Amino acid sequence: MDRLRVNEIFYSIQGESTWAGLPCVFIRLTGCNLRCVWCDTEYAFYEGRHLTVAEILTRIRSYDCRLVEVTGGEPLLQKGVHALFAALLAEGFTVLVETSGERDLAAVDTRVIKIMDLKCPGSGEDGRNRWSNLEALTPRDEIKFVIADRRDYEWARDVIREHRLSGRVNAILLSPVFGRLNPADLAAWILADRLPARLQHQMHKLLWGPATRGV
Repeated sequence: MDRLRVNEIFYSIQGESTWAGLPCVFIRLTGCNLRCVWCDTEYAFYEGRHLTVAEILTRIRSYDCRLVEVTGGEPLLQKGVHALFAALLAEGFTVLVETSGERDLAAVDTRVIKIMDLKCPGSGEDGRNRWSNLEALTPRDEIKFVIADRRDYEWARDVIREHRLSGRVNAILLSPVFGRLNPADLAAWILADRLPARLQHQMHKLLWGPATRGV
C-alpha cells in the first residue's frame, strides 16, 4: 500500500500560476533537497505524518473541489507520489504539481500539469537546475522564475530567450520574492524588454499575510 509523508492538506484559493484565484485543494508533501535562501515553506522540510493514498483521497473528496495541487517541499522526492497522481486522475480531478525542477520529470504522467521552477542565481540553487526537464514539458505546463533582484531578472530573461520558452509551455511566470523585490519594478522590466512572460504575485500572501499556514 502506497504511503506518503504529508505535511498538510488544506482548501484555499490558488495564489499562483495561471490557475490563480480558483478554489483549490493543496496536498503539501514533506521533504525538500534544496535550500533556496528565500524559501517560505521551511516547515515542510521535516514536519508531517504518513498517510495512505486512500486516506489522502478521503480528505480530498470532502472538500468538493475538482482542482488539486500537489506541492512541497519537493513532492517528487517521494516515490508514492506517482500512485497519488494516478488515483487523483482516475477520479477526474485536475491535478497540478509544483516542482523545483531538480527532479526528473520524465516519469510524471503527462495529464498532470507541471508548474516547474527554474532556479535563479539569487536562490543559491541555480546549479541544481535539471535542464533536460525542458524536454519533458508539454504545452499545458508552466515555468516559474522567482526573482530576487535585477540580476535574477536578467538571468531569467536570457534563459527565456535562449531556450525559446514562450513557444514550449502554456505560461512563463515571473514572481518577485515577497517583501524583497518591488513588484512594480519587475513589471517595468518585463514591459521594457517586451518579455513574453506573466507577472505573478503570491495572492495568498496578500489575502492572509506571509506567515499564515494552511491557506
